[in-house]
Amino acid sequence: MLTGGVAMTDGEAVGNRVSQRHTDTPTMGETLRTILVPNSKGVFKETTEVRLFRCKKNTFLWDAEEKTFYKLPELGAGHPTSYLHTYAGLSWQEQARRRIVYGSNDIHVPVTPVIKLLFKEALNPFYIFQAFSVVLWFSDEYVYYATVIVVTSVISLVTEVYQMHVNQVTLSKTIQSSDSVEVLRENGQAEAIPSEQLVPGDVLLVPAQGCMMQCDAVLLQGNAIVNESMLTGESVPVTKTPIVGRTNNQFSDKEHSKHTLYCGTEVIQTRFYGGERVRAVVVRTSFSTNKGSLVRSIMYPPPVDFKFQQDSYKFVLVLVVIASFGFIYTVITKYMRGVSVRNIALDSLDLITIVIPPALPMAMTVGILYALRRLKSERIFCISPRTVNISGVLNCFCFDKTGTLTEDGLDLRGVIPVLGRVDIRGSVRKSSKSASSTTTSTPHQQTRSDEGPEGDLKRAMSLTSHGGLLLGSLIEDPSTMPNDHLLYAMASCHSITIINMMQMGEPLELRMFESTGWELHEPGQDDTSKYDMMMPTTVRPPPPPGLTDSDEETTPLEIGILRQFPFESSLQRMSVVTKRLGDKHWDVYCKGSPEKIASLSTPESVPCNFNVELRSYTDRGFRVLALAHRAVTMAYHKIQKIDREELECNLQFVGLLVMENRLKPETCAIIDQLKQANIRTIMVTGDNLLTALSVARECGLVGREDTVVQLRETEDMDLSYEPTTPVKISGPVTSKQNGTVSVEMQEPAPGRTLVAVDGDSWALIQEDHEELLSHVLVRGAVFARMKPDQKQQLVTHLQGLGYYVGMCGDGANDCGALKAAHAGISLSEAEASVASPFTSKDPNISCVPTIIKEGRTALVTSFGVFKYMAAYSLTQFVSIMILYSIDSNLTDFQYLYIDLFLITVFAIFFGRTHSYKGNLHPTSPPASLMSVTPILSLLLHMALVIAFQTICFFYVQEQSWYIPFNATADEDILAGHENYAVFSVSQFQYIILAVVFSRGPPYRQPLYTNRLLCGSLVIMTLLSVYITIWPGQILIDWLELVMPPADDSSAVFFRYLIVIFAIINSILAVIIEHFIVDYLIYRKIRPKCHNIEKSKKKFLSIEHTLSSDKQWPPLEVPLRPRTTAQPPSTKAPPPPMVQYQSSL
Repeated sequence: MLTGGVAMTDGEAVGNRVSQRHTDTPTMGETLRTILVPNSKGVFKETTEVRLFRCKKNTFLWDAEEKTFYKLPELGAGHPTSYLHTYAGLSWQEQARRRIVYGSNDIHVPVTPVIKLLFKEALNPFYIFQAFSVVLWFSDEYVYYATVIVVTSVISLVTEVYQMHVNQVTLSKTIQSSDSVEVLRENGQAEAIPSEQLVPGDVLLVPAQGCMMQCDAVLLQGNAIVNESMLTGESVPVTKTPIVGRTNNQFSDKEHSKHTLYCGTEVIQTRFYGGERVRAVVVRTSFSTNKGSLVRSIMYPPPVDFKFQQDSYKFVLVLVVIASFGFIYTVITKYMRGVSVRNIALDSLDLITIVIPPALPMAMTVGILYALRRLKSERIFCISPRTVNISGVLNCFCFDKTGTLTEDGLDLRGVIPVLGRVDIRGSVRKSSKSASSTTTSTPHQQTRSDEGPEGDLKRAMSLTSHGGLLLGSLIEDPSTMPNDHLLYAMASCHSITIINMMQMGEPLELRMFESTGWELHEPGQDDTSKYDMMMPTTVRPPPPPGLTDSDEETTPLEIGILRQFPFESSLQRMSVVTKRLGDKHWDVYCKGSPEKIASLSTPESVPCNFNVELRSYTDRGFRVLALAHRAVTMAYHKIQKIDREELECNLQFVGLLVMENRLKPETCAIIDQLKQANIRTIMVTGDNLLTALSVARECGLVGREDTVVQLRETEDMDLSYEPTTPVKISGPVTSKQNGTVSVEMQEPAPGRTLVAVDGDSWALIQEDHEELLSHVLVRGAVFARMKPDQKQQLVTHLQGLGYYVGMCGDGANDCGALKAAHAGISLSEAEASVASPFTSKDPNISCVPTIIKEGRTALVTSFGVFKYMAAYSLTQFVSIMILYSIDSNLTDFQYLYIDLFLITVFAIFFGRTHSYKGNLHPTSPPASLMSVTPILSLLLHMALVIAFQTICFFYVQEQSWYIPFNATADEDILAGHENYAVFSVSQFQYIILAVVFSRGPPYRQPLYTNRLLCGSLVIMTLLSVYITIWPGQILIDWLELVMPPADDSSAVFFRYLIVIFAIINSILAVIIEHFIVDYLIYRKIRPKCHNIEKSKKKFLSIEHTLSSDKQWPPLEVPLRPRTTAQPPSTKAPPPPMVQYQSSL
């Protein structure tokens, strides 16, 4: 895991090592005198040695000037994007010098030898303690149970080691891959090398037919269509575009992910210019890649911090303390009675193995294993078993919207064009025509205006100044629209491609394109001359029936998509650069959220009823997109190099696209079930706020009686609460004689006040509004326009307030939140489900209550098993301490009967009780073993155990037939009447404890549904009654019992009295567990004594404060931060037409 050292170029040594790999080059035997080492700022420097160490597959270098270690940086870190374009190929010598530091480009998962794994696992403290116990038992001639423990431990150890070895081999075979790749050398020549030799700075030549990426590389030239399902979970192909070299734009993997080809992803095909190849520069190799990071997270998973597990360790320490007292007591009392040193050592050490049962870890995992099996039957898979228990205490659940709460596919509701806008609806004409020819052009023809795009813009501005622009009515069938820029935008502004004769792309874009009725064509080599040696994807309308090519003066309507700027969540838009066949200018089409497109458009092109129309659709839950156009005239080489920000401005707003996203059938019922269980539900989405709010109301996440206020950013960069719905009039408007008007307003809703927040406001809250942040976290119901990192921040902040947070999502932008949550549920079937502990094969949220139920069942089972194992060890400890007082003990077969037939059987069957079939209970089970309830439960039960064992021990001595135990007669004889009395009553107590700790509703099914446990309880109870009252001679000899004489009626009655004591004990135990502990202590007294101000659940005190504050929230009042006053903002106010957010 941790390696270190000094890498030096000692001339011949490094030179020989490198030359052995490059024997085909004449100059490769030259020695390397220096190493290329990147400093902390990413600048390469030559040096003769470097000090480094590697930990968990990460490399750290020593900075001699700063006297500190820094992580090996990626290529381009801290540099502008233009720096990447300076790479044109590395020589083999420079490649070798870099490889000394970066290492070989392979993601190798080491397979540990079986023998090493066996020894490593055998040194686990659990197995060491078992070995200690077994040696002690064999020394004490407790052979049978020791043999059983040895056999089960060996089987468990071998099985575990074998499974680990199989997992390592499978992971290694799955992860490790290599290939032959082509790289450019410094002389411009291409050379094929093994992918293991790649280093950051190498320039890859990506093959046209595609390949599997073996490193992370940034595109410098050409486009690539990539399947990133391995990383994102989305099987929709993604188009990657070349990065633009700019000196004022720092390279960032997150910001420039649309230009990066990631290791492990499949390049399906490439797009290139004429005869030039698609080039990409390597920026990360080996475990520094995104795939390497994913493998590292699998190899070195973070520890699960859960209170139950922490408390279990603390409780074991308490048992150790108890065992220590018993150890000291035994040594002193036996030494005072003159017992031999050997017997003192055996008896005192034996107490430790009794108080700390070796079978405890095995018993603790039983409930989780059964829960995993039941989840698998529900098509829910878990890669982190420890998370099962945590899911049982979840009290807050975050949901993505699209694909999670709503259907993944979208239905096109229609298109809303801009009325009054003068459009280009002409085509390239070879000779001038009259104006009338423009209006009579066929759908497959264009006419061209002699004035060009500038003339169109002038006419549009002139019409706007006279009448203004308006959004028209909804057109349900876009294919019936005339040929204008709105139709062209729908046909071309997308990332659809053809793979295996099928159109592939985002469902939204596919539906939009299909609605136009146009055709998509991939380029062929013969098409390059049409578009200046570019190989574009083209779109064209279907030819009308009966159309001939006789008209030589017209050019067919065909649009070539020459450049694409992919959709980015941070920009909320995508755009394309197109060219209509025969045109002399470029057309830029942009698609994105309405508020973003409106802000990028010229104010005079935005319709005056933009806000009203937008809100009317978003309030009804529709997903709304905006489309815009811009004509650009510039040289071909400039259009290929220009940055998107320079094109995506001064746009002409052309219309809205309205999509309908329906709720999944299961959503409403599941949300209602979670709310009935007092589990808080939150929507966190990248969609528009009003659309998300409408969906939240429709699915019940926001109740009908709830009031929702929106936290908005004001013009002076402050924040304020604003109502999302206007105040309604509940009565008639009446006029009075004095001229006044009486209006009866609707009373405020009786429900809670919830908050809706967008991504911009969320970013501002985190900067300097700490108190406001806590209010939003507690009352926030809808978080919209959230970027992937903001989703993860929300989950982390909720956890900081004491929430146990679950997250359910289906897309790539949910991976960070899924990893950060206590229990993440992925609805994706791709390999990206590795990012979350749970994966559901049914793509809906019906898995959420199932996982919570099984988590509660597993947690209650773990609690019950732990309490049972602790009570069992303490019960046996009490029996031993009582019998030690007369130098007696339980016999070997009595130990075996208790440990093997009673305890082990019950512990194995304990977890077979299924989860409760009804709805989720409003309260979750306790998660802390060190709280008052479980400790008091154990103490009361142990007091009952001590009382009945002590009564039986002393009561038997009062009998006329009683014969005192003589320890000096024979050391091998341990049995006596005292032994019979204590053993007989204790065997019933083990059964009683199993019954009272095996809880049923509201978290598990009733006990009688667990047939195996019930059957074993009945059988063992009957067997214990048989042993106590009238056992056969075989059992008497085997257990070495000294029975009360059968010819004495009082002795026979004593046998029945033991059974009566057991019945009384069972009644009292049930009263203690169900009435005193569960009803009085946990349900009645605990809530009254709970101080929310001192609680670790900080959200409780915040919620209490907000509920008691009648003035919260202050509507339309600036919420000043608690920090020092800020200078007046110079930020320009947003355009007045953008008042409501909407959607991509």
